[in-house]
Amino acid sequence: MVSLETPLCEFGKAAIDFDLPGVDGKRWTLADCKGENGLLVMFICNHCPYVKAIRERIVRDARELQASGVNFVAIMSNDPTDYPEDSFENMQKVAAEFDFPFPYLLDETQAVAKAYGAICTPDFFGYNGQLELQYRGRLDASRKEAAPQDARRELFEAMQLVAQTGEGPREQIPSMGCSIKWISSE
Repeated sequence: MVSLETPLCEFGKAAIDFDLPGVDGKRWTLADCKGENGLLVMFICNHCPYVKAIRERIVRDARELQASGVNFVAIMSNDPTDYPEDSFENMQKVAAEFDFPFPYLLDETQAVAKAYGAICTPDFFGYNGQLELQYRGRLDASRKEAAPQDARRELFEAMQLVAQTGEGPREQIPSMGCSIKWISSE
């Protein structure tokens, strides 16, 4: 397992449109997911220990930020051939088990992950109401294990700031996680 860190935030970079199937049987686009004051696009998967450590916190933050007009969308871009835990059926199970309050989408061709420049799970892209990138940091101090309950909620605070001002914090700590499992081109 390769651990990677996300690059620095490219402030103002426009969100990239997508049209992907969700575990709910619907197709979702960027416009369908956008919140009035922002959107958090997150690349996650089912098998990664970094994601497993924070799933409950992602759900908590998504529920709380919806009140501020910030929506969330989760995209799974791993190759499920080599990682069956990341299959569409298992995505449906995880979304139900954790009661995801956001769409969980399959990026089967990996084109969306490549377009966004996603490199790991979790990889967070926080946009303002104009869909301009304002956050590319971590959720909190969690790694393969959840951080203490009183850990600073960095992503939550950043997206609250984005909802209120349209701008994210200038200092951001990169997210760390497992590399995206790219489809081999053999």
